[in-house]
Amino acid sequence: MYDIATRMRTLDLLSDGRSLNSVSKETGISRAAIRAWRSRLEPLPRLLPQALPCAAPTDEASYAYLLGLYLGDGCISPHPRGGHHLRIACADAWPGLIDLCRAAIKAVRPDDKVYLLQKQGCVAVTSYGRHWTCMFPQHGPGKKHERRIVLEGWQQEIVDAHPWEFVRGLIHSDGCRITNWTVRNGKRYEYPRYFFTNKSDDIRKLCTDTLTALGVEWTILARGSDPFNVSVARKASVALMDAHVGPKY
Repeated sequence: MYDIATRMRTLDLLSDGRSLNSVSKETGISRAAIRAWRSRLEPLPRLLPQALPCAAPTDEASYAYLLGLYLGDGCISPHPRGGHHLRIACADAWPGLIDLCRAAIKAVRPDDKVYLLQKQGCVAVTSYGRHWTCMFPQHGPGKKHERRIVLEGWQQEIVDAHPWEFVRGLIHSDGCRITNWTVRNGKRYEYPRYFFTNKSDDIRKLCTDTLTALGVEWTILARGSDPFNVSVARKASVALMDAHVGPKY
């Protein structure tokens, strides 16, 4: 993971008129990572005026899970006196998910307090800190599906190292495991199926790219005319999902 100070110094080199290739060779940072930093909608210095550099996630596996939760049901809002609140919405119907979310936040940022805000039908698992915007640089104005969502190079490295944790976070936020049924030759057959539903094309692609890398077969099912649903229904792929993800509880 590259800290914020490193990213700022790298972008300063580009602002001096240097080419992407020359900055990459000098710093040892891939062109893809530098390009992603440069294409951000908001420059890093404006996004993070607080203490630098930012610390890396304490627990990368927990971070991969929390990243999935954030991309599904998370948001970050500024605090009037500085810093930011991270909030992950968890339905009251899944108390186990609330506990897992809380534990993941504590594992990623042990020094930041975590508390629960009860709302109608859900709990906002909330944490205040000065590093949530650099932990989740996908933060920005507006809804996630209305802006581009791209992982930073260091985030992709964590997802590549802990893909099942990332998928579990996505499913636990915007997904489910259900039992479908059909009738064949007059007999009713039931079979399990996983769904991930999200309006963002970018977030769905992050999900399907990771599933493909894990050997999980998936299809896209439209909701009306919109391809919002990622479906996993083949027996072997459902068995993989059961072994590594499982239903919410």
